[in-house]
Parts: sequence; C-alpha cells; structure tokens
Amino acid sequence: MVEQKIIVELLIATAVWLLSSAWLLWLRRIGLRALTRLARTTEGKLDDLALAAFRFPSLLWCLVLGVYIGLTAAPAIPPRIEQLVNGAMVIVLILSVTIAVGRFLAASVVSYADRLGLAIAVTGLTTALVKGVVYLCGALVLLNTLGISITPILTALGVGGLAVALALQGSLANLFAGIHILVEKPIHVGDYIKLESGQEGYVVDIGWRTTRIRMLANNMVVVPNAKLAESIVTNYHLPEKRMSALIPISVSYESDPTQIEAILVEEAISAIGHVPGLLAEPAPFVRFIPGFGESSLDFTLIVQVNEFVDQYLVQHELRKRIFARFQKEGIDIPFPQRVVHLHTMDSDAPPSR
Repeated sequence: MVEQKIIVELLIATAVWLLSSAWLLWLRRIGLRALTRLARTTEGKLDDLALAAFRFPSLLWCLVLGVYIGLTAAPAIPPRIEQLVNGAMVIVLILSVTIAVGRFLAASVVSYADRLGLAIAVTGLTTALVKGVVYLCGALVLLNTLGISITPILTALGVGGLAVALALQGSLANLFAGIHILVEKPIHVGDYIKLESGQEGYVVDIGWRTTRIRMLANNMVVVPNAKLAESIVTNYHLPEKRMSALIPISVSYESDPTQIEAILVEEAISAIGHVPGLLAEPAPFVRFIPGFGESSLDFTLIVQVNEFVDQYLVQHELRKRIFARFQKEGIDIPFPQRVVHLHTMDSDAPPSR
C-alpha cells in the first residue's frame, strides 16, 4: 500500500509538473514577445543583450518552477526523493543563472567598450576572462550550496598551482602574451598587418591562446600569441590607415622628364573622385627616382590612399590612364633590348688555330 501510494503521488506530481510547465512556458512566450517589442522601442542595447542572454535560462526556470509546483501538489512523496529533486533544482538554477550572467556581462563589455572608453581592446580574450570570472564565482557558490567546503579546495589550488603552471607553460605563455598584446596595443582587431614570416591580412580576433588573421584570399592564419608577441609585425593601420602608394613608371631616354612629371601628376589628379580609395590630400607628386635605368628613365608616382588594400585598385586604374595618355602623347615605354653582332668568316682565310 505504501509503495502504491508513493507511485500515485509521483504520478500526480508528474502530471502537475507537466501542466504547470506548459502553462508557465506559455506565459514565458507571451512575456518574451512583449519584452522584445518593448526593447525595440528603446535606444540602448542593454535590454536586447539581457533578452538574448536570459532567453534559454528562462526556459529552464519554467521547468524548475513546474517541478516545485508538482512537489507541493504531492506532499506524500518520501523526503529522500524530495531532497534529491530539490538539490537538482538548486544545481540547475545556479548553473543557468551563472551562464546567463556570464553571457550578459561578456556581451555588455563588447557592446559598450568604445562608449565606456576601456583601455584594453575587447576581443575573444576579454570576453573569455569575463566569463571565466563569472563561472568561477558560480562554481564556488554551487559548491558552498551543496555543503562542500571551498577552503580546502582553494588551498589545494594554491599548492597545485605551481604544478599546473609547469604543465601548461605553452598555454600560459600564449595567455599572458595575449594580455600583453591587448594592454600594449601594437595591433587591434580590424588592423591590416604583415608578419616577418610573410603572412599578411586583417586581424579578426585576439583570443586567449591564438590570434586569427584573415588574408586577402579569405584564408585564415592562426598564430600563437607567444610567437606573435616575439615576431616583427608591420601594422599598416598605425599610426593611421592613410598611407602612400608608390607607382614606378619607366619611359624612354628620348622623353622630356619635365613633360613626364606633368603628365603623371595630371592623370593622378584627374582620377581623384573617380577611383575609390584615392585621396586628394596630400596631393599626388612625382620624383625622378630611381633615375637612370639600363634602358629607361625611371620615375615614381606617389599618391595617397585611404588604406592598405586600396592601393591595388588605385594602381590598376592609374596605370591604365597613364598608358592611354602615353600612347596619345607618343611617349614610348621601353623594354630591355640586347644587340647581337654577327661576324662572318672569310672563306679564303685559313682557319684559326
């Protein structure tokens, strides 16, 4: 009879849990829709971030609350089972709240970093540190709630910290190198950089272990932070994105250097406003450098471009314009030539020895 009564109570609790959970989930759906519409009317992003972070945990909270209602509807459930269920509910609540708070704080830091004027650039490493601190606090709260003393754990972590540090030398080196990069800020997310090994591209993210660089061919280069910190890096976005593009031009020795200089400057100025990325200030200019080549007069046209990758389109368009202008003006573009002298041998002369 006792076992049958327990089974009946469990069935009642399950039925109440299902019904209450369905009702709570329906209320959650309506509430989320209302809050979403309300968030769209506000200018700030804090409410949007909160909705995104707490959307999934709220589902778990509805289920946990349904379990609690089911337990109250079946008071004859054995204390042991009730204690186990209560413990499971506490674990789920603490974990869900910890995850939601970690996601919310990480997203808030990313969204408001520029507005708050944070000294450290917000990257994957920054969000990982924020989540790590929140998750660590949540784990300590969970252990304390379960009746597990955290003092011996902290002591053991302090004693074992040295062994862990020795075992994870590479990972820790990358971690601290990433922090060093964020603090010193030799590169930022979005910068176009070139490594001394030859790889170049846009910095996509600076993580806790690696930095990802997207090349122009849309390939991803993954560089350990420790190697990046020790490498010689050329940052084409520092001190500013604007940079000079040098275009070598060669003409024949019969050309007038003054005329060539005027033509090159005219074509560069006429292209401003028509070629994306070509800047008007500072104005384009020409230098008679490198000067006298083997078979040509060598000039260098210097123009300003908005950023590093703009130089490719700018050089493409300017070279087409300059070539068409040279053809119109009758200016030759030389190419290397070699003169071969053939000596004929006299048939009556004796062969040389």
